[in-house]
Amino acid sequence: MEHKYQLAVIGGGPAGLAAALGAYAKGLRSILVIERDKELGGILNQCIHNGFGLHYFKEELTGPEYSGRFIESLAGTSIEVSLNTMALQIVPGGSAPDAGRRVQGHRIHAVSREGYRIIEAKTIVLAMGCRERTRFALAIPGTRPSGVFTAGAAQRYVNMEGRMVGRRIVILGSGDVGLIMARRLTLEGAEVLACVEILPYPGGLNRNIVQCLHDYKIPLYLSHTITEIRGRRRVEGVNAARVDENRRPIPGTEFSLDCDTVLLSVGLIPENELSREAGITLDPRTGGPELCETMETATPGIFACGNAAHVHDLVDFVSAEGERAGAAAADRVLAGTTDSAAALRLCNGEGVSYTVPQSIRRGSSGTDVFFRVRGIYRGGAVRVCSGGRDLAAFKRLHMAPGEMEHITLSPELLRNAEHEITISAGETV
Repeated sequence: MEHKYQLAVIGGGPAGLAAALGAYAKGLRSILVIERDKELGGILNQCIHNGFGLHYFKEELTGPEYSGRFIESLAGTSIEVSLNTMALQIVPGGSAPDAGRRVQGHRIHAVSREGYRIIEAKTIVLAMGCRERTRFALAIPGTRPSGVFTAGAAQRYVNMEGRMVGRRIVILGSGDVGLIMARRLTLEGAEVLACVEILPYPGGLNRNIVQCLHDYKIPLYLSHTITEIRGRRRVEGVNAARVDENRRPIPGTEFSLDCDTVLLSVGLIPENELSREAGITLDPRTGGPELCETMETATPGIFACGNAAHVHDLVDFVSAEGERAGAAAADRVLAGTTDSAAALRLCNGEGVSYTVPQSIRRGSSGTDVFFRVRGIYRGGAVRVCSGGRDLAAFKRLHMAPGEMEHITLSPELLRNAEHEITISAGETV
């Protein structure tokens, strides 16, 4: 079966829904949202805690409440939703034989209970989200007992399936999902013995460190790691140790914790297998596609947003990014032209790990740039340079790797830039 749309959005989470609604608000009426799960909402369906929506909706919501706002907004629109549908392949326009006919855009091969589908779309928004790193990405020594979960899997078991994952818990890593699960499991009666972080600073938001660890007197071991998981049929305990500046365990600092469960909260990876197979240029720094200021990839007509583009800390920014990508996709369809303006390249300088977007087309009317810093800076600043000249500096009271930063580059600044713009972070201006 073949179906034609002006826009196809892959992913029905907060990024994908915002993209579809953003395109609809711009005037597109032939829009399809492809979602592999049985319902819309994405990962927010299992995030029953509050703290969402403070930026986007100006009020505090739970995860299901937040996604519910977008799902309700679909009512009365012509946006189509295809649930239980897995996108298998993206074939960019012009990259494959067209069977004797002209393809107006790109094709998505997908499968559902109804069968195999080929979806033709003038534009595509990639909003597949991200996945968690597993134990085997870390190569933790030990046997392979039951009781080792990623934090997100444990969150689904507890919040959606109504099942406890264990009673004595050790958490490796201090990502936000792991911190939130430390509190959630404590409230359900489990004992969280410790949160062990290999870096010298926490990986999650400071508010989660305070509300999920400090408030419940759960110890946080910075510059530590788990060196072994003990147990054969079920986890019986872990060995941990302090690490040096090269993240290697320091002999003589080992200690043991007796537990029945280990949760892993050691980072997220943008889902981009579809993007990679389609030949879309990826940025090794973010794990997502390289993007310009409209969230368009290097493949014309294909956009990306949310955690598929880069891992966010707040869902509010995910939605805003999705809305921007959807609106830009609509502009491309309605204008029917390709913007071929020369682009300024964005580079990460000292203290910055990546920037999104990775390029800005000249003539842009100002652009928000998102990035993460490599360390903790108090009383620091963000510096913008081009051609060896300082173009701007933005003071910051506090910056940390667990909290995404952003600045706005004005049209005047962009006009004064040369071929590249470098963004750096440090303690002083």
